[in-house]
Amino acid sequence: MTTRPQERDVASLKGRTVSVQEILDLFQVRVRDHRSVHRISQALTDAGLTTLPDFAVCSLRSTVEVVPLASVPGQRAPVQTDDEADAADEALPSHALPQRLLLGDIPSARRGVVSVGPGTPLSQTTFLMRTKGISQVPVTTGMAQVHGVVTWGSVAKMYEAGKPATLDNAMEKDSLPVADARQEFFTALPVIREHGYLLVRGDDGCLSGIVTAADVTERFEGAARPFFLVGEIESLLRRCLGAALDTEAIKAVQTNRKPEHRSGQVSDLMFGDYLKLLDGDQTKQSLAERADRNWEALKWPNMPREQFVGLLKRVKDIRNRIAHFDEKPLPQEMLDELTTFAKVLRAFAP
Repeated sequence: MTTRPQERDVASLKGRTVSVQEILDLFQVRVRDHRSVHRISQALTDAGLTTLPDFAVCSLRSTVEVVPLASVPGQRAPVQTDDEADAADEALPSHALPQRLLLGDIPSARRGVVSVGPGTPLSQTTFLMRTKGISQVPVTTGMAQVHGVVTWGSVAKMYEAGKPATLDNAMEKDSLPVADARQEFFTALPVIREHGYLLVRGDDGCLSGIVTAADVTERFEGAARPFFLVGEIESLLRRCLGAALDTEAIKAVQTNRKPEHRSGQVSDLMFGDYLKLLDGDQTKQSLAERADRNWEALKWPNMPREQFVGLLKRVKDIRNRIAHFDEKPLPQEMLDELTTFAKVLRAFAP
């Protein structure tokens, strides 16, 4: 939950260069989402302030300048209607996307490194690899000097060459894949693809982590799967609603458009419109009454409406979190909710 600090505390940010994390801490925000970003932005606007660049699109470690709102051309306090706020939730605006993805943004790049010293017996090193479930062990002195890396592939090459089983013979020593945490992630992908891993140095020059091909797969599987699930959910909802409702029912919820521009096509609905079509407890009475008729039109007698609408609201919130930059992966419980809702819709979609 976002906690609004005292006005003087917000005003004290003026003219300062602060990290994004400091701003979130001031508002006691753990995770940026569309609601917390809006509330923080509104508090800054009320204090006549804004940030350069926008705090909503930077990584937590980035710094921003807190400047007077009047000093930024074209900036003014937004006045939104309810429909405009819904529309803002729907969009995936370009400025809400991360500008750069750095190696340091991959969790394993900052997680630390399991390493051994130059005098470690090879048997201890391979035992460590087995018990820790890792495939690369750097041989280091003080985490700053890297002598080589032991991998299962390098151990196999040692035995193939008939060399004595020593740590020195088992190490990869030439052209080691090492990069800085501030390097752009996508420029490092060819190295990871070639070697299967990349050693990462932190800001102090010491090894801070290892990014492997498996880490890349995990990171993007975690990022891509929610998008595809939400896309499937929206497609299934449109199939269900489009088969049951007429154009007048659809036009009734297209209140963000002028009457002459309301298409009555389910394909033109925003995600929030699905709730307007089905939620019998919404505040606007005319829409609530229409929603009752729409639910009857679906002819789902065995579907508990209250639970369905509640889950639809949760999916809308999760969708909005996905659509606004959040560098943290979607929590498993949210992914489970998306998966569950998709399964429910598959059973009822025509």
